[in-house]
Amino acid sequence: MSKSDYYELLGVDRNADENELKKAYRKLAMKYHPDRNPDDKEAETKFKEINEAYEILSDPEKRKLYDQFGHAGVNQNMGGGSGFGGFEGGFGGFEDIINEMFGGGFGFGGSGGSRRNGPRRGKDLRVDVTLSFEEAAFGKKTTLEFFRTETCDVCHGKGNEPGSATHTCSTCNGTGEVRYTQRSLFGESISVKACPTCKGKGETFDKACHQCKGHGIVKKKHTKEIELPAGVFHGANMQIRGEGDLGQNGGPRGDVIVVIHVKPHKEFTRENNDIFYDLWVSYGQVVLGSEVMVPTLDGKVKFTIPAGTPAGKQFKLKGKGIPVLNGYGRGDQYVKIHVDIPKDLTKKQRELLEALESEMGNTKSSSSNAQKGKKKEDKSFFDKMKDALS
Repeated sequence: MSKSDYYELLGVDRNADENELKKAYRKLAMKYHPDRNPDDKEAETKFKEINEAYEILSDPEKRKLYDQFGHAGVNQNMGGGSGFGGFEGGFGGFEDIINEMFGGGFGFGGSGGSRRNGPRRGKDLRVDVTLSFEEAAFGKKTTLEFFRTETCDVCHGKGNEPGSATHTCSTCNGTGEVRYTQRSLFGESISVKACPTCKGKGETFDKACHQCKGHGIVKKKHTKEIELPAGVFHGANMQIRGEGDLGQNGGPRGDVIVVIHVKPHKEFTRENNDIFYDLWVSYGQVVLGSEVMVPTLDGKVKFTIPAGTPAGKQFKLKGKGIPVLNGYGRGDQYVKIHVDIPKDLTKKQRELLEALESEMGNTKSSSSNAQKGKKKEDKSFFDKMKDALS
């Protein structure tokens, strides 16, 4: 099923700024929020769609990819639980965006919002990977190294020093959350936040763990081997599910977002799956024709320049471009002809060129006479060369 345009979903112009995006999103989020539309699957689907649209368009890097490649640039799924471009829930997840905009759990008519002491997904982590032009073209296996949260191996996630006493939190009575009720335009809203005393655990302790300082988690280095597919482009991102920070209260881990950076090539430039190469030759080679060696991603190949080829002519080497990302086939390589005209000729070189011009029936005297009103077809050899090579 084709996906709707993100700009149309939010009802904004493609040039909308950050404030316009946020204003449009808030309005639609209020309208389609599940708490305001209980048991309405259509509203729930719409809410997820506008959430996804805002997540992409509010991020400058992802918005640039979307504007250039559409949904393919930000949501190309791969097998094995990872994908390029799209984020499931984004950094911080689905609930965090709503909580940030509406101030904690959001409810209508006395209904409670999301429980702060319930299972919560862990944070996403970003890892940047730099590839050469060739590695991006043909793919590469690499090992990521990053720090993520792990359960403290001293207190086993409890937060207290082993052997120290624990107590039910007197602030939240063990629930791990505190609630604030407010009346608004939409009725009574209940804001639910983690208990500031026990940080959502529901318990306090006499002595904090010496290793994790009472948090129950520590940062540790983690390695993960991944395979980057052929055809990945600069600015693409790969989502590795379940490798991010620990979730809270039994929630799942977050994801790792691998952001790709591709170093420029000294000879090639890339546009989508095609590559472009500038070939510099002498004017004798384009006039007479010649056979040259042209570099490609697969190595050098023989290439024939037809006699009389004008400067700026572009030739296509079919199938010598970039492999299609998560697809089949390859793009093409385009070779553009540039003529290297020497600025300083030796005496002998000039004599040879003048002899050639004379042999072709365009003497210097006729060239001089032509200055008084020669026709276009009476141009000298030098003038014809200038026209051909300009």
